[in-house]
Amino acid sequence: MAIGKDRSLQNLIDETPDLVDYFYNDTIAPHFRARTSLNAAFVPPEFSNWRDEQRAWRESVILFDQSHHMPELFLKGPDALRLLTRVGINGFADFTPDRAKQLVACTPRGHVIGDCVAYCLGENSFELVSGMSVLNWVHYQAEAGGYDVTIERDAPTPYNAAGRRILYRFQLDGPNAGKTFNDVVDGGTAPELPFFRTARVRIGGCEVLALRHGMAGHQGVELSGPYEELDTVRAAILAAGKRHGIVRGGTQSYFSTIFESGWMAYPLSGIYTGEEQRGFREWLPATGWEANAQLGGSFRSSDIEDYYVNPWNLGYDRLIKFDHDFIGREALEALGNRPQRRRMTLVWDAGDVLRVLASQFGTGPRYKSLEFPVSFYGFPQFDEVCARDGRPVGLSSHCGFNINEGVVLSLAMLDEEYAIPGMEVVLTWGEPNGGSRKPHVERHEQVKIRATVTPVPYARHVRERRRATGTVPGARLSDIAEDADPTAHGSATGSCRGGRWSGC
Repeated sequence: MAIGKDRSLQNLIDETPDLVDYFYNDTIAPHFRARTSLNAAFVPPEFSNWRDEQRAWRESVILFDQSHHMPELFLKGPDALRLLTRVGINGFADFTPDRAKQLVACTPRGHVIGDCVAYCLGENSFELVSGMSVLNWVHYQAEAGGYDVTIERDAPTPYNAAGRRILYRFQLDGPNAGKTFNDVVDGGTAPELPFFRTARVRIGGCEVLALRHGMAGHQGVELSGPYEELDTVRAAILAAGKRHGIVRGGTQSYFSTIFESGWMAYPLSGIYTGEEQRGFREWLPATGWEANAQLGGSFRSSDIEDYYVNPWNLGYDRLIKFDHDFIGREALEALGNRPQRRRMTLVWDAGDVLRVLASQFGTGPRYKSLEFPVSFYGFPQFDEVCARDGRPVGLSSHCGFNINEGVVLSLAMLDEEYAIPGMEVVLTWGEPNGGSRKPHVERHEQVKIRATVTPVPYARHVRERRRATGTVPGARLSDIAEDADPTAHGSATGSCRGGRWSGC
């Protein structure tokens, strides 16, 4: 039975004649940017303006408040690590209290359910941050498998019955993030933190857990602690960062970090088909996250499985460790021997972008509007990508404008023969038949956008730093880099000590 509900996701699927049509037309994702009013009471869309906020992570330092929109799960007990090992495609032999990992979970068929950041807080104690679907999957497996664990859930603030969180969470990013972090730590000396390592520090007299990673693909550190200490820690960060040019980031700039860094957030979970997944669907509520997927874009298929993805499509294949028994291992071993679509960045042709913008004036035709800085209107988004001869070669997802580069970018999954920098492709922008029934999608016509294939991450200096530290595809991977995909959640590589960052 679904958690606390009479109707389950399976009931919804059984009662819905066309699940793709339902997700394409009749749902609004609970975490989608079109519902920014849910978070606006806690974090505004802009503190200054999103353009200067984007510049801050490239030129100075930005402070993001992540305290309100990400779900969390706290896992404790003798079987806690055994459960994560069973669920995650990652390796866990080195998962000690000074580390975090990007936990990726797959179905028995090898389709991605989701990913999250997993902290090791101590022996048999873990914290899972973001990725509602994978948090639900862990929770379900704990109950269905009879694991000796306890689970505590903490919902995003707009859905939280307590109206407050257990922990606050801040993100510092940008070239001056290391200097700000060093200055704000009590005593004025920050510890060395290699990529995806953690340490306990004190800020403003409060104990803070610091994780070395960044949202915008540059130099960052994530800071968390008891929610009641939020104001004290934030004030200390802002004071320390003042001489380093600190800027506060709103939700518009925050959700635009992925275009530059390359994290393909929240894919459609591959859970809606397969008898082996029925128990999970019967456990999930008919009103929950998975029941409100919001498909959008020019790609349209009648088969929900055409929207599923695997780790190779998202750039997560480097995280797979076949050194343990995990759900989906057999399927992934078989998939690894076949050609796979690969994650790349698309740079949209400036002339075609201007044509879309110009179509909003005069008598038409009106093409689907391009909103800046975040342009995608599905969650997830799937736009068809073709070769110049019209042959389908992939899908484009998250898209938007980046002022640091002065371009519109999108993240794409492309056939291997087209996942090569410099290749030219054509993206279809806008939905068929004048647009879906989604209330935030206006009536429009489709248009072809030329695009050039480029690497992930797009920012050249970020790629160069990662290449120098052995954390880009094709380079030798260190044990540090294997804890997470460096582009996931906007992560970067390197280490900080006393305000200096290695790998720069």
